[in-house]
Amino acid sequence: MRVRALVVVLVAVMVAGCSSTGTLGMAVKSMADPGSLLKGGRGYTEIGPAYSQSCRFTAIGIIPWGNGTAAAAIDDALAASGGDALLNVSITNSLYTFIPYWNVFCYTCTSVSGVAVKFDPPKTP
Repeated sequence: MRVRALVVVLVAVMVAGCSSTGTLGMAVKSMADPGSLLKGGRGYTEIGPAYSQSCRFTAIGIIPWGNGTAAAAIDDALAASGGDALLNVSITNSLYTFIPYWNVFCYTCTSVSGVAVKFDPPKTP
């Protein structure tokens, strides 16, 4: 019985993770100018729910690859849905590591979900 408990504790220590969540009112494409979109008083059409996830991996603590930023996840969600912005955005960042003391392999993922919207064309005078 003690051996089984020890094995469970060791596995839990070797595979560790944590997560955090935040919310935003609106998120736009990384190259967009949100000020002009809001000041122009442009209307929008709801497309529907959008979700994306971007991850960054690290091997042996020194070899990184991937893009785990919120901007990358937002751009991917908007590209997949065809939207210009996300409303009621929820962003979750998770970090997972295997054998944490030696940092053999770890990765962090940023998940973004919200309602995709498409802005109406600007009104001509």
